[in-house]
Amino acid sequence: MEPIELGVNQIHRFYRGGRSIAEFRGLRHQDDLGPEDWVGSATAVFGSETLGVSRLTDGRTLRDAVVADPEGFLGPAHAERFGAEIGLLVKLLDAGQRLPVHCHPNREFSRRHLDCPYGKTEAWVIVGVGSTDPVVHLGFRHEVDPETLAEWVTRQDTEALLQATNRLPVKIGDSVLVPAGIPHAIGEGVFLVELQEPTDLSVLLEWDGFDIDGALDGHLGLGFDVALACVDASGWGGRQVDRLRGPRRGPAGARPGVEILFPTEADPFFRAERIRPPGSTPLPPSFSILVITAGSGTLRWASAGREVARGDTLLIPFAAGTCELSGAVEAVRCLPPDPTAPDASVPVFR
Repeated sequence: MEPIELGVNQIHRFYRGGRSIAEFRGLRHQDDLGPEDWVGSATAVFGSETLGVSRLTDGRTLRDAVVADPEGFLGPAHAERFGAEIGLLVKLLDAGQRLPVHCHPNREFSRRHLDCPYGKTEAWVIVGVGSTDPVVHLGFRHEVDPETLAEWVTRQDTEALLQATNRLPVKIGDSVLVPAGIPHAIGEGVFLVELQEPTDLSVLLEWDGFDIDGALDGHLGLGFDVALACVDASGWGGRQVDRLRGPRRGPAGARPGVEILFPTEADPFFRAERIRPPGSTPLPPSFSILVITAGSGTLRWASAGREVARGDTLLIPFAAGTCELSGAVEAVRCLPPDPTAPDASVPVFR
């Protein structure tokens, strides 16, 4: 098996964006409501069986290809623990406008209410900023009681919701882990690589001014009385929020040119490495989605190689063996859950 080039898989949403994806991919911008590119996706959009699932160059869906050869794509250790489930969705996300304040359920809530084994813990790697004040909003600064939260949502009190959150300036190269349940929003102009659990589950706390009927479609069909129970309305102080920000503190291991982007609490959900080859950097065997974020270089594997440049996205199957990235290039290597990590419902930072 060899690395597989992944084409554009752009998804329409109710918020604006897409220009940065087109520029990154080297394409003509055509769609102001195409803010997400689902890269190497075996996941479908909420309410659909197929929309969002990637097709490979041979015409098969990624989902079908992995089911046909889970060990070849995912490796024996992953397949033994997780079967043919990749356990990961990678996106390019371009916030052409500030996203609404929203959150995602954790695994326990999803199992109980949605008959789904996954929640939606996610993480961001900032690739571009298109405003003079790029920010994200993450977690409530102080605990919010359920009655107050329900009132804010019912009244669509955007000012109260935003003022209650931690406002975090971001720059290119930053990484942020977003545990399931934490209210968050991505600021206008922020362009990022997102890693997440393989679902499309969102609960909207804000929708006023966006092209969506949040009262109808913002609660996963559960009603807000149930859906708001998934919100982590506890207070996230500065110290707790700082622990969500990467790269990982401490030694990054013995691989020159490799930076581990998320804290260890992310490992049961996904992992990511920033690759900046000092000359050449080996990529050990693993299923991965490789996003070339800057420069150009060469990706080599046992039987061949190819040139890569900013905007390229490739799926590297486990059976491709050890690959090597070299050149004046930077990449984010997106990896599925660590099969040796303990089970986890949500990352624990308390």
